[in-house]
Amino acid sequence: MNALLLVLKISVTVVLVASIAEALVLSLRNGWRSYDWKAAGISVVDFLVREYPLRWLLPLAFWTGAMDWFYAHRLFTLPMDHWSGWAACFIGQEFCYYWYHRAAHRVRWFWCTHSIHHSPNQLNLSAAYRFGWTGRLTGTLAFFMLAPLLGMPPKVILLMLTLNLLYQFWIHATWIPRLGPLEWVLNTPSAHRVHHASNLEYLDGNYGGVLIVFDRLFGTYIPERADLPCRYGLVNPITSHNLLEIEFSQWRALWRDLASARSLRAFAGYLVKPPGWKPDGPGDTTEELRQRAALQVAPPAAPTAQAPSDFIPVQYNKELS
Repeated sequence: MNALLLVLKISVTVVLVASIAEALVLSLRNGWRSYDWKAAGISVVDFLVREYPLRWLLPLAFWTGAMDWFYAHRLFTLPMDHWSGWAACFIGQEFCYYWYHRAAHRVRWFWCTHSIHHSPNQLNLSAAYRFGWTGRLTGTLAFFMLAPLLGMPPKVILLMLTLNLLYQFWIHATWIPRLGPLEWVLNTPSAHRVHHASNLEYLDGNYGGVLIVFDRLFGTYIPERADLPCRYGLVNPITSHNLLEIEFSQWRALWRDLASARSLRAFAGYLVKPPGWKPDGPGDTTEELRQRAALQVAPPAAPTAQAPSDFIPVQYNKELS
């Protein structure tokens, strides 16, 4: 445990240095203007504000207290002095993370924060630590309450969650190829490129943290295609480099929709339905966008009506001519 905590202490420096090194290499290889340095700077500011002043202003005391309460009333006690207990915590944390991440894309309340992570229009290592500032207020740790109830110590779960996010740093890369058999088990750069893509074919897939097995199990795995390059950023991309616009534009849009709601159903729907949902008429959810796209490319239906028995094709064709 002490060794893992030491790794986390030095990880901040390693992450920042590695992202800057990647930026320099990509800029030298592809041209200085090919790399969005302004977007990288926004990611650094997002990271520093979240990790220092906000860590002090918005502590996790409430959520860790709730996890401690569930652990005090746990259904089982795992043997944490044996490897099997740690393995169970790892799998349990991955399971909880999968459902948190899936909800972060499919529930608008959580998407308002998570969309900030997807706002960069380039995928690179600096995008990995752009998380937004409101995550501690939205209740994302509620998805991890099942773990202590099943006997997983809260401190271990939080530690593994941090290691989970640290693992995901390196998979925010476009220059790492597919990794063969590892693609079946792990969340790889290829799988995560798909997750960050805004192409309609790639939306809402690959939610795993370290593992990709839950995506395969629950039907949300989408492989990267050689014939379909990933287009990064939001479906409606943010082209501004205004930090406050990036951090709060989704919240502002949600507030406008809530203020315009004419019923309790509409109010609740704006909060918990997928992004793009509308209470009346077609919206812009992933499913609706795909349905409209399918209708646009669908070939015309072949005629099925049969000619009557006294129909004479030759005469009909002559009349047309």
